[in-house]
Amino acid sequence: MTRPTIAITIGEPAGIGPEIAVRAAWQKRFECHPVLIGDVDFLRGIARQIDPAIVLNSIVDLSPISTGSDELSVLHVPLACPVVPGTLDARNGLSVLMTLDLAIDGALQKRFDAIVTAPLQKSTINDAGVQFSGHTEYLAAKTHTKKVVMMLAGQASQNNKMMRVALATTHLPLRDVANAITVDELTQIIDILDADLKSKFKIKQPVILVAGLNPHAGEQGYLGREEIDVMEPVIAAAKARGIDARGPYPADTLFQDKYLNQADCVLAMYHDQGLPALKYASFGMGVNVTLGLPIVRTSVDHGTALDVAARGIGDADAGSMLAAVQMAIELVASS
Repeated sequence: MTRPTIAITIGEPAGIGPEIAVRAAWQKRFECHPVLIGDVDFLRGIARQIDPAIVLNSIVDLSPISTGSDELSVLHVPLACPVVPGTLDARNGLSVLMTLDLAIDGALQKRFDAIVTAPLQKSTINDAGVQFSGHTEYLAAKTHTKKVVMMLAGQASQNNKMMRVALATTHLPLRDVANAITVDELTQIIDILDADLKSKFKIKQPVILVAGLNPHAGEQGYLGREEIDVMEPVIAAAKARGIDARGPYPADTLFQDKYLNQADCVLAMYHDQGLPALKYASFGMGVNVTLGLPIVRTSVDHGTALDVAARGIGDADAGSMLAAVQMAIELVASS
């Protein structure tokens, strides 16, 4: 089978993204054709410290791309200024954004089969003068996708079972979450979850467990009415459409084996409701997947780790990036 071409953005250059991107690309080069997107001279310096055998081949566009496994292709995006590991510099913010733009454009043009993104620093891009709230929102806007869903997946270290957690809201202040959870929004999210779990993950009849928003899932309205007024009608309507959605469940007791063993995905209402449980279970090996897009996109389950980058090459754990590349390969094969 032809190896898929996977674009890998290096993320924030002052963080661990460049190192883990090079490590993952080199390790996975026999299973896919990885194309790193970033400053080639900067990446060559990192590659030499990782393994002198790593050869980087600079390309200026996507044609031709080497198909050999003895070198890595780099779509060159120059940095505006030298990088000090662990120290952010807004002058490189536009370069970071350009790597993401090239990855998305290449995937939309079918030159990349999937994209894998290393962590970036939102503040650097905002400080460069561009409004940016996160990868997920930016991907939706660039691909003209009305609604996307952020889902993290990972093997739980305790029982080695796959755990998936999707989010009804992503990068919102907590005070705005309740207003963002509407019948229309939640309906779209459940529909996307059900469709992509079937089409991308080949789950015949996904079971989706929905977490309540309020403590004790609202306690029959005494602690909030979102469960009664929004979630219960949405779940009932989903069931009527043939979707196996269940809940809402109190979030403080939902993440137990007796519930998770019967589920293919948990739908949490906000970022810090669902992700702490998943990251506790599988941190360092989790994968962020954006559902609902016309392209395949995966990413790591962690941030830029500026403190680790400041210590130099060698301390960064590439496990999540390796898992993200592997999942991208599998999603391409199943599409």
